[in-house]
Amino acid sequence: MGLNIIAMCNAILFVVLLSSWISCGEASVTYDSRAISVNGQKKILISGSIHYPRSTPEYYFEDRYDLVKFIKLVKQAGLYVHLRVGPYACAEWNFGGFPVWLKYVPGISFRTNNGPFKAAMQKFTTKIVNMMKAERLYETQGGPIILSQIENEYGPMEYELGAQGKAYTEWAAKMAVDQGTGVPWVMCKQDDAPDPIINACNGFYCDYFTPNKAYKPKMWTEAWTGWFTEFGGPVPYRPAEDLAFSVAKFIQKGGSFINYYMFHGGTNFGRTAGGPFIATSYDYDAPLDEYGLLREPKWGHLKDLHRAIKLCEPVLVSADPTVTPLGNYQEAHVFKSRSGGCAAFLANYNQHSFAKVSFGNMHYNLPPWSISILPDCKNTVYNTARIGAQSAQMKMTPVRKGFSWESYNEETASHEENSFTTVGLLEQINTTRDNTDYLWYTTDVKIGSNEGFLRGGKWPVLTVYSAGHALHVFINGQLSGTAYGSLENPRLTFSEGVNLKIGVNKISLLSIAVGLPNVGPHFETWNAGVLGPVSLSGLNEGKRALTWQKWTYKVGLKGESLSLHSLSGSTSVEWVEGSYISERQPLTWYKTTFNAPGGNEPLALDMNTMSKGQVWINGQSIGRYWNQYKASGDCRPCNYAGWFNEKKCLSHCGEASQRWYHVPRSWLRPTGNLLVVFEEWGGNPYGITLVKREVASVCADMNEWQPTLVNWQLQSSGKVTKPLRPKAHLSCASGQKISSIKFASFGTPVGVCGNFHQGSCHAFHSYDVFERYCVGQQSCTVPITPEIFGGDPCPNIMKKLSVEVVCS
Repeated sequence: MGLNIIAMCNAILFVVLLSSWISCGEASVTYDSRAISVNGQKKILISGSIHYPRSTPEYYFEDRYDLVKFIKLVKQAGLYVHLRVGPYACAEWNFGGFPVWLKYVPGISFRTNNGPFKAAMQKFTTKIVNMMKAERLYETQGGPIILSQIENEYGPMEYELGAQGKAYTEWAAKMAVDQGTGVPWVMCKQDDAPDPIINACNGFYCDYFTPNKAYKPKMWTEAWTGWFTEFGGPVPYRPAEDLAFSVAKFIQKGGSFINYYMFHGGTNFGRTAGGPFIATSYDYDAPLDEYGLLREPKWGHLKDLHRAIKLCEPVLVSADPTVTPLGNYQEAHVFKSRSGGCAAFLANYNQHSFAKVSFGNMHYNLPPWSISILPDCKNTVYNTARIGAQSAQMKMTPVRKGFSWESYNEETASHEENSFTTVGLLEQINTTRDNTDYLWYTTDVKIGSNEGFLRGGKWPVLTVYSAGHALHVFINGQLSGTAYGSLENPRLTFSEGVNLKIGVNKISLLSIAVGLPNVGPHFETWNAGVLGPVSLSGLNEGKRALTWQKWTYKVGLKGESLSLHSLSGSTSVEWVEGSYISERQPLTWYKTTFNAPGGNEPLALDMNTMSKGQVWINGQSIGRYWNQYKASGDCRPCNYAGWFNEKKCLSHCGEASQRWYHVPRSWLRPTGNLLVVFEEWGGNPYGITLVKREVASVCADMNEWQPTLVNWQLQSSGKVTKPLRPKAHLSCASGQKISSIKFASFGTPVGVCGNFHQGSCHAFHSYDVFERYCVGQQSCTVPITPEIFGGDPCPNIMKKLSVEVVCS
């Protein structure tokens, strides 16, 4: 397993941890076309990305900046490290990982052949490298770091920038190599990476990728396990079968390094999400979910894949494969070593049909869009489309259904304190320096008594053009309307009738940022906020331009300046008791206290009755919520077979993009925890619920002769023992037991976990077997044989077992 890390100096660092580190004192790290070699030993390296600021704060190292301490912990765990220095990282992190102050360095232009930027980048890179050297953390010093990365996915940027981009690439490569780390450097999505830097691939598939020099290994630095969640968008997920297929396809075509992005996604706590419009959840459909729990079957299916690949490792690193066609859409990739070892990958690229192929005097039945792995070129131990690992259904169980709330109303019209006035409209980020999501724009509009609309006509229409990201419009202190953009188009237009009175009217625009951009050419120049024009139409004079009036500005909210979210600041104002709270009130702060629930299950807040705002626990920011922004998209059933992209497999259409917001248990005290919610739009705080995430049920869905790794071992002779029939393994979470059997059928059942149904063939003792083996146990194992189910219910038909057991 591996980790991506965000570290010191307010910029993002990626650290990928790779399995199987063994300290041997000072060592060497080299590479050739087949693999990375550590101490002369070639390896198939499998890793995963974890960002520890997105993980629960058990990984909190002195304000999350102590990279040295973390890498020492990694060394203790026995893992290798790929230190992805960047310093640009993207990662759906605010401003791509750069500190906002970098934007204001005189003469700077990000990620191009620009002196001020290169000076800052070199200073940061040198600082990180020297920290590692001082603690002897490179492999050549006896440490775990075997690789480093400079920049991140720069190739597309270089293409757009032309000569200046090319010059920057060459400079960055030389600057990195001159650091003298003793380990190879990597550039991802950089086809022209200068020697000796290794260019690497990122994407959903990378089997097509070829390094830019024949002596470099084939590396996949980001194998995307899913995709990020955006507010207003459906939630993407990637079937385990397709992810396994893409990895097996990469390995069969000579790949030797795979890093999953993400292996654990975690949570965008605080205001760290960037894009904009990136949700607080960064779950990424990863093998470890946002809460750190196993996502089954993805976690188990990939674990089985890695075991199968490791069985083949000695021959995979020895020579290039021989490719033999087995049909129109089928082929074999065969690896052989000088010592006589042999491993084969049998692929079926047909998206719709099974294929029966002949290979080595034997026949193999290959499911659609799948690859079978044969560590001895004879026996199949794994097929990417046949999942032997259990599946799991998760649930959010309420542990507290109600809170006793107090409220405080944010000011909406008067902003004299800490405000300033100027002519015209100001850009938001340059004004707030991203110290807050909020910027008030306020101006006065005088309405004469002779205006026609005052005698029963239509209200005047206020039109506001904004560079984004969201906008609340207040007329004389009352919410008049709201507008917001999207990730694809952050800009917005508000154009609605407004209720104006005779005399002076106060128009207050609350402009709201939802994270800074994180990718794109010169993204440091992109704007946010009300840039205009702003106008009123429907008056006697026609249209009145408001853009160049005097506008009064207030950075942030009064509640922010009073630190109402904090333990100390929450006592600085008089709160309204619960019985007097008005629901659906915009710009309202709510607070309550609660005791930590028992147990150790991960916790979350169900915010489904709220609209848009932010949440804090004991002064720590959970992040932004936006339940009012419903997901639009096509959430039709998804087949694993066929090319995957981020729009293929979607969920939550018509619902909130994110309903539950992670509450780290390590942020809680036994009693008296302070929960503060700031609601922008209007919601019902009495619907907020504290829930725990736990396993509801687990399933197995296997063919009776499905390949299994359970009984395979690589012998000293290089041969592999023969497998037995597969077994169904079912396991509830720690502290749970199997309480009942929801479904069991050996025969021809249909459906998926959570929705199984009997087919035309069914062994009537199916339920009895699992009642006997499993109920009352935390885990159980059941052989998939006709005998155990009372005999063959339908001879001469390939049968399968589908079972779902309830965990409690």
